Amino acid sequence: MSASVSAFSVPQAERARRAVSAIFLVNGVLFATWAVNIPGVRDRLNLSEAQIGLALLAVGLGSLISMPQTGGWTARWGSHRVTQVTVVACMLSLLLPFLTPSLLTTALALALLGAINGSLDVAMNAQGVTVEQACRRPILSRLHAYFSLGGVLGAALGTLLVGRVPMLAHVGLVAALTTLVGLLAGRALLPDVRQAAPDTPSAPPPPARPGLSPAVALLGALCFLGMLTEGANYDWAALYFRDVLEVQGGGTGLGYAAFVAAMTLGRWFGDRLRARLGDETTVRLGALVAALGLGLALLTRSPLLAALGFALSGLGLSNVVPVMYGTAGHALAGRGIAQVATIGYGGFLLGPPMIGFVAQHVGLAWALGLALAAAALVALLGAQAFALVRRGTETS
Repeated sequence: MSASVSAFSVPQAERARRAVSAIFLVNGVLFATWAVNIPGVRDRLNLSEAQIGLALLAVGLGSLISMPQTGGWTARWGSHRVTQVTVVACMLSLLLPFLTPSLLTTALALALLGAINGSLDVAMNAQGVTVEQACRRPILSRLHAYFSLGGVLGAALGTLLVGRVPMLAHVGLVAALTTLVGLLAGRALLPDVRQAAPDTPSAPPPPARPGLSPAVALLGALCFLGMLTEGANYDWAALYFRDVLEVQGGGTGLGYAAFVAAMTLGRWFGDRLRARLGDETTVRLGALVAALGLGLALLTRSPLLAALGFALSGLGLSNVVPVMYGTAGHALAGRGIAQVATIGYGGFLLGPPMIGFVAQHVGLAWALGLALAAAALVALLGAQAFALVRRGTETS
């Protein structure tokens, strides 16, 4: 199932890097295609904001069921094989929520989509680590930038097609193209690299200590808030433009496109910013910019100014969660990053549905204020989190 780093030639490693980049890209296209078509699904089934929130919750529940299982699957069959299967299954499953006749069947279809995508998320990131080791240089941040770039491409295509062609034709085109890319890219992926040291046949992990350390708990809480804000932008930007700003047709995707474009730019150059400013400043300044951007978007009624606000939100959030994941990994070891990632992902899954339920009672603009407050809390509490990390490192 595994191979040593030296077993891969430079051309093999580069082909795999391009292949896994393409898989991250089509995963971003998938999310964008779903996001820009949420208003169409709502109108087709005549759903309320709360019912859309329930449907979005189904995506998260599906992911929560599958993600813990995928680690075992990648250990048994290799991340390359699991990625090959799940990328094709995920792209095809995009069609299901657009074929269902009711809220219940739509929620079930979205739960299945979420489950398959959750497995793909784990497997393609594990494959990214393998390819990074084979390339012997960092590539993971750039892979996540490709995911964001896929979001830009998917949103741009949606802006062109939504309101001009039937929704199912749009989604079918995306599913066909991304499935083809997934099939071709999967052939170039690499077997996983052994993690043992050169002179050690097997290196068992150190025993894990139960419970959460204060540093892990606070980093996880900040990741939760950061991913809540990110998820709110992803899932509610199009509806905000449609329902609050009263933008029609493909223009409903303008805010989403601005958000993911800025996030892609921020991730593409994020390593340089991190080297210059440091981890703590990158997180706190980014969260502050995100809060100010959302504030602009929620206070204006101009679609162009609102799009600028969503762009600032994407730029600010682009490196918040990746930097905190990296901090957990470097300072708190593997178990720390697993705990932080698990807590943080909850914000991405639970935040958008929660905003939907709040919007049902107070309106979407006020509900999105929760995302603004979450970003502001990251900016305020970031210093304490990084201080706890430094203190834990010094005493370990």
